[in-house]
Amino acid sequence: MKLTHQEEVQVFRQTFRRFLEKEAVPHYEQWEKDRLIPRSFWKKMGENGWLCPTVEERYGGAGADWLYAVAIIEEMERVGSGLAGIALHNEIVVPYLTAYGTEEQKQRWLPGCVSGDLITAIAMTEPGAGSDLANITTTARREGNVYVLNGQKTFITNGFHADLIIVVCKTDPGAEPQHRGISLLVVERGTPGFERGKKLEKVGLHCLDTTELYFHECRVPVRNLLGEEGKGFYYLMNQLQQERLVVALSAWVAAEEMFRTTLDYVKMRTAFGKPIGQFQHTQFTMAEMATEIELGRAFLERLIEEHRKGVDCVTEVSMAKWWLTEMAKRVAAQCMQLHGGYGYMEEYPIARRFRDIAVTSIYAGTNEIMKSIIAKRLGLGEGR
Repeated sequence: MKLTHQEEVQVFRQTFRRFLEKEAVPHYEQWEKDRLIPRSFWKKMGENGWLCPTVEERYGGAGADWLYAVAIIEEMERVGSGLAGIALHNEIVVPYLTAYGTEEQKQRWLPGCVSGDLITAIAMTEPGAGSDLANITTTARREGNVYVLNGQKTFITNGFHADLIIVVCKTDPGAEPQHRGISLLVVERGTPGFERGKKLEKVGLHCLDTTELYFHECRVPVRNLLGEEGKGFYYLMNQLQQERLVVALSAWVAAEEMFRTTLDYVKMRTAFGKPIGQFQHTQFTMAEMATEIELGRAFLERLIEEHRKGVDCVTEVSMAKWWLTEMAKRVAAQCMQLHGGYGYMEEYPIARRFRDIAVTSIYAGTNEIMKSIIAKRLGLGEGR
């Protein structure tokens, strides 16, 4: 993207790309078969300075501009969407620690997050509560210097590897309205009463570990409360702008990659004596996709710049999240169709991309929720 073409960021990007070409690309297919990215890769990421680039230097980070994070997200997505767990660690979970953690918590956790010794996750979704976070049933009652946590979480990215898990729970189940009773607790690996379920089998994102988590009389030290009790819902709302922008950016990169590989394919593949790229239908389909991808690029560049400056652009980010993920899904379907029967074969990258892209319209808030947010901010909500 143009924003990331400044000389220093470009050098950074090229260096990271070479790292991925050596350490990720040759192994990615095996990770997909194993249904897991090994911890050794996380450690290599940390050792080379690719984890949590915006964390302050005093905690082991580089204190870098968010444009460096954008470059990392883009380059990882070009390798494969299964690397999204690292983007979640870098740009979704760790920012909760930097924004709401105490000095003691930051000193305790952030260096490990930067080095790759500590892998993070955030546990919001439950079997009976997804986008409606106010209706979660996981509870935490205080007993002296501990919270006793009970509940179940599902679809948790990095859940298998995670050493630190931010758990969304109710410390005041009787609060009215309900969201005022929500708090965030950081559960550490090995905490009594915390268990992981098996890795979940997904349609796509095979190397991205996703699990269920169980908490039964799990005793979490009070010092692991993140921020203030009862403020968890507000913290979640504050951080969702960046989370949804990350998803939008990843979807756009995936669309560009699918288009690029398909463009090469239609120039090479012949039918009826000529390359299929010479048929008008193919030309028009490619022209339409190229236009939508370019429009998405311009919108993202604007939002990234506004987000860097701290501008509240929740409405526009919600627009970007739903439109770009839906656009990427359209691109996936059209590119698979242009590949013909080969597009349905696992050996062709479009098959994996087609599987992986579907969930982007679901996680980080469904696209229906995005439209509801937009409508509310247009003054169309109830009581307006």
